[in-house]
Amino acid sequence: MIRALTGFSTRRPWRVIALWAVVGIFVSIMGQVLVFRVTQTDSAGFLPAEYDSAAALRVAEEKFGAKPDAGTVTVLVARRDGRPLADADRRRVSEVARRLSVEHMKMPRIEEQIPGLSRDYSQVPSVAPAMTAPDGSFMLLSARLRGNTTDPGMHALYRVFHDRAEQEFDDAGLRTGFTGGVADVVDRADAEKSTQTVVGLVMVGLIVLINVLVFRSVLAAFVPLFAVSVVGGAAAGTVVGAALLTGFDLDPGTPSLIGTVLIGIGVDYFLFLLFRFREELRRSPEADHRAVAAHVAGRVGTAVTSAALTIVAAFATLGVATFGQFRVLGPSVAVSVLVMLFASLTLMPALLAVAGRRMFWPSRSLTKSERPGPAGRTGALVARRPLLVLVASVALLGALAVGVKGVHMDFSSGGTSRETAASATAREIARALPPGVSDPTTVYVTAEDGHTLDTASLGGLPKALARVEGVGKVSSPVFNADRTAARLDTYLTADAQSGQARDLVAGPVRTAAREATPAGLTAHVGGTAAVFADVATAVDEDLRTVFPVAAALIALILLVLLRSLLAPLVLMLAVGLCFAATFGASALVFQHLGGEPGVNFVLPLVLFLFVVALGTDYNILISDRLREEMAREGSVREAVARAVRHTAPAIATAGVVLAASFGSLAVNAEPSTQQIGFATALGILLSAFVLSLLLVPSAAVLLGRGIWWPVRRDRQADQRTDEAAVERERIGAGAGR
Repeated sequence: MIRALTGFSTRRPWRVIALWAVVGIFVSIMGQVLVFRVTQTDSAGFLPAEYDSAAALRVAEEKFGAKPDAGTVTVLVARRDGRPLADADRRRVSEVARRLSVEHMKMPRIEEQIPGLSRDYSQVPSVAPAMTAPDGSFMLLSARLRGNTTDPGMHALYRVFHDRAEQEFDDAGLRTGFTGGVADVVDRADAEKSTQTVVGLVMVGLIVLINVLVFRSVLAAFVPLFAVSVVGGAAAGTVVGAALLTGFDLDPGTPSLIGTVLIGIGVDYFLFLLFRFREELRRSPEADHRAVAAHVAGRVGTAVTSAALTIVAAFATLGVATFGQFRVLGPSVAVSVLVMLFASLTLMPALLAVAGRRMFWPSRSLTKSERPGPAGRTGALVARRPLLVLVASVALLGALAVGVKGVHMDFSSGGTSRETAASATAREIARALPPGVSDPTTVYVTAEDGHTLDTASLGGLPKALARVEGVGKVSSPVFNADRTAARLDTYLTADAQSGQARDLVAGPVRTAAREATPAGLTAHVGGTAAVFADVATAVDEDLRTVFPVAAALIALILLVLLRSLLAPLVLMLAVGLCFAATFGASALVFQHLGGEPGVNFVLPLVLFLFVVALGTDYNILISDRLREEMAREGSVREAVARAVRHTAPAIATAGVVLAASFGSLAVNAEPSTQQIGFATALGILLSAFVLSLLLVPSAAVLLGRGIWWPVRRDRQADQRTDEAAVERERIGAGAGR
């Protein structure tokens, strides 16, 4: 199957390239337009229905008409001279709020908008007075805007509302500030726009520079990046299309994460092909380049397919997770990697067949004999001193793994270190009001038999909630239209996104609600702190399930690929140690030395999947070459030295490129994204340089050909099979011309 795909692609390269160009670009554009139709910004929407905060969200939607895509922007209104608001000021604020609530806000036309496909967020906002500061210094308005807060169209609508409200209050002699919801998103996006652009350009420049330094070629520097960009867009579009067809919602960060992953692994796969293509062209200077391209694509395609299926299997295990963000992320990454794998077996071989030896112009590397260089010296060191190399590698990874001791999980959403207008407004509110006022924990009460509720029917529930230490105030109950449900806003003395608030809601608040709710009524606790508490529980359960399932699937793939019991065991132990080292180093940097309350709660799972799956990519490549070299005549030490010499440049270059791709996330303003970027980049570098080039080859030297136990291979038969395959591909390429 693999050789059939690569063979067709090298015989009919222009057809394959044209098809990828047309379909890839079309699917990519459609994915960018439709992505905001399938993204869900509310974490509670990803929780299983049986969780308390998810049940509270359903009550809010069914009984109180809350919209799942409705976000609240808090508008601060104050006097310009800093004096307390007078009665006349308050009346003007209420009058402006009333006018804003009846005015239709039209979404302006934006560049990204495609009529008929892009959503039109034009609407009449719901604006109402919320509260006044105790010292009378400002009033807060609650403005509800419906729409996906990550959509540029929604950003454009918010700017219309922002400018209109600012102008209205300015005419009344008052100043305004905006925070929360889409206001935070827009201000943060504006603040990070230049940084993200620079980081993107630097990452692209770094990839190009690395390829130029390695291959001394123009085409080899740019072709992989262009090809992978088209395929990456097509893969993201495929995921968006699948989400539309199946009705699944994606987390807003999923498309960008897919792009980061695919740029890295796509360039990696192309590099694996390029290095082997150059090696074979050097070895056979007179051979037809299409025959060589077909042979290389078929040979490397097997390793690439195994590596890609490892990633697919690892992420597919997230389908069994209970937390919706994980359950959707896994299949999304798996589908996108399958698209990249298909491109690796079709588009990339076709490009090699078309470019031929011109792929390495103007370099003269094809006419020069291969020099050992650092790769050769590394292979010689591993072959000569395997025990020393193995012990040193294990010691390094073990020392980093010590950081795991005392690690804590941080379930807060984190904030942004950037100074924005929204963050300044939030600080001004916090100086006058308790932290929980702007984001209350809400207790919803419903009657099991559907009878009407009043204040008396709630019994002692409001007082029980008010007596909880850490609760500053409980508002008067608000009933829905038919009085079959009640809402109690509970204002905590801690920030709703803090670990303190999460523990408070998960423990005393829910206990009080459960014990004080009268018979015949049901209470559910919702809000940000409640969602974080339930997410913590769901993630803990998922970690216990996904880790062993993913490890078992990866081990099974290695068993099938390597047809050995000992080699997969060595690789699994190596990647397990690498995961511990990476996680420990991350805890050391961010928690023990950086002063963070802990590492982000998604880091262990994301790190496990990326480091184990992507790290196994490099181990599969070196293992495949080790088996190939050991099948030849000669000693094991010579075979290992050759394997390292030939694969080290590809693995080292690919590792740096992939680490740079993920490392770009480390400059993000969000602490959770910073941790994922740093940790994943470090894990990939350890996998490439320590595991694949040192630890695994040194173990192969010590174990000898016994590493492939219990299967014994006929070395001469292997060589004859490869030679016959090359001859068939050469004849096929000649006939195709």
